[in-house]
Amino acid sequence: MKRKLRRLTQPNIVYVFPVLLLFALAAFVRREYVLGLCALGFTGGLYALLSVRNVSRRKALTEYIRSHIPMLEKLKGNEVPFPVVMVHLESFELHWYNGAFEKLAHLGEQLNPYKLNELIPGLDLTWLKDGKSEAPEPIHFCNRRFHLSGSVLPDVDPKSGLLFGMLYFRDQTELLQVRDEYIRSRPMVAIVLVDNYDELADSLSDAELAGLNAQINSHINEWTENNNGLLRKMERNRFFLLFEARDLSAMAENKFRLLESIRTIQTSNGLGPTVSIGIGKDGVDFRENYKFAALAIDMALSRGGDQAVLKDRNDFSFYGGRMSHGDRHTKVRSRTAAKNLSNLISDSSKIFIMGHKMADLDALGAAAGVFCLCRKLEKKAKIVLDVDVNAAQGLLGRLRALPEYENCFISGQDALVEADPRSYLIVVDTNRPDQVECKPLLESIRRVAIIDHHRRAADYIEGATPNMHEPRASSASELVAELLQYTVEPDDILQEEALALLAGIALDTKHFSIRANSYTFEAAAFLRRLGADPVEVKKLFQNDLATTVSRYKIIQNAKLYDHGIAIVALDYTVTRTLAAQAADELLNISGIEASFVLYPQDNQTIISARSIGNANVQVILEALGGGGNAATAGAQVKNKTVSATLEELTRSIDKFFEP
Repeated sequence: MKRKLRRLTQPNIVYVFPVLLLFALAAFVRREYVLGLCALGFTGGLYALLSVRNVSRRKALTEYIRSHIPMLEKLKGNEVPFPVVMVHLESFELHWYNGAFEKLAHLGEQLNPYKLNELIPGLDLTWLKDGKSEAPEPIHFCNRRFHLSGSVLPDVDPKSGLLFGMLYFRDQTELLQVRDEYIRSRPMVAIVLVDNYDELADSLSDAELAGLNAQINSHINEWTENNNGLLRKMERNRFFLLFEARDLSAMAENKFRLLESIRTIQTSNGLGPTVSIGIGKDGVDFRENYKFAALAIDMALSRGGDQAVLKDRNDFSFYGGRMSHGDRHTKVRSRTAAKNLSNLISDSSKIFIMGHKMADLDALGAAAGVFCLCRKLEKKAKIVLDVDVNAAQGLLGRLRALPEYENCFISGQDALVEADPRSYLIVVDTNRPDQVECKPLLESIRRVAIIDHHRRAADYIEGATPNMHEPRASSASELVAELLQYTVEPDDILQEEALALLAGIALDTKHFSIRANSYTFEAAAFLRRLGADPVEVKKLFQNDLATTVSRYKIIQNAKLYDHGIAIVALDYTVTRTLAAQAADELLNISGIEASFVLYPQDNQTIISARSIGNANVQVILEALGGGGNAATAGAQVKNKTVSATLEELTRSIDKFFEP
């Protein structure tokens, strides 16, 4: 203990004295006798001062330990069977421990060489110095797990600067092992659904369908057995899976290999099946877990299928969903939604149509189409839109010139004033509450419908009726055009409304170059027959010379990343329309299959993303809180700089392309 006291009370300043003496000797050698005598006097005075202070510190430490001897004697005996130590909270030096700790750590009689943070690597005692009595997490020590608690010992002399603590180690190894095993063995429920089974079944003979069923069953059974699960077939394309929580990490680590393996199956017509997996966890019982799994499978399907979704008590987690999806399977859902929407419009007192913030041609085109339906049903509707801040000024001007659209555009605040309990809100081109033009209006109206083509996000508008949400559609305007074919006569649709819908489709398909399927061209042909002129649509996309120059200035800042991706990180603010146009323009450059444009705006970073290749920009930006679809996506990253957001973006891109 004497060596400990000496090391504690004699700081490393003693090494200064030889330096001072050498300085004095050098002064005498150079015949600077006055300077040498001053140096000797200063050295002697400093040594005397430190000696007095050391005596005082040794006395204080001795008194400190002596004052706690009765407590230490009790702790050292058999009265306290668990390990206890006294440690200096700054240096981690052990100054005392009881027999239980000595036995646990296999320490000898001599205490001198030990520091507690050397015996327990990574030990942090900040919690004790902050006035807390228990460590936030168990610690691992000598192959055991301990709950660590402690207290700061009172100092008899507050001026001494000595801070000691008593630490108590309570062995909870067996208890924590039981807890961990309970968590690992918690049951989890999953639903495995073959997304496109009906489409495959309709195009195959009975013999081919039997062979397809055998292959699908084989792949799902093999994946289930590898994950120690219990599988039961509920319907011809629906399976029930029961497994333990311990196996979920292996599933996630393998990125739910079933999603990839099922795609290796090919039928005679060249089509192959895809599956979606919905998993429920953290429920109080099997019934609640099954409810979570059903919600997860609904979320997977609303995002386009071909992915796994995990639903716990608080949120959704997504896996897979990288592939671009083909055509939708049937129009039955559209006919049903059209009928339900018409009935609800007719039964409502007031109709409000609302898109997303900074409305573009697709949002305004879809809103115009729904407005046409309301007019056919003899219901006066209002379109909620910021007429000053939007990305569709050209189209807006043409619609406002029509007598049918007189006073139909309204702000969100005015809509709140006009709304009543029987009002009906139709949200187009978005499914996220935070992205609508006026969120308070969404929260105040009980009856809501959704017409959208973006992949479903975790923060989703709940309870929509009807929910015309089709991620495989090219645009919201395509869905509305399809809806109008079942609800109105061609003569009821104004030429400018047909033009608006065609412009919305052209915007989201990049003039029919991406995400355009047979339904898209059918909708476009329908609108063309109604008088929508592609030349007039082209005019809506024209920009002035200054905007064009600014767009190419953005493109000049592009840098190539891996996998054919171009990234532009701007240090100045631009409009969202300009950023989106620059992202589109980058895709015209050979070798670039995806583009991201980042720029700062109001203490946040805005990202506009486009893709014509294998990069699913919606999945990439989902990690940053964004959304959209495989070809077009965006994000608003709040309270982060462009450089910090760029780092997150590149990490998300690398993760997406991980094998």
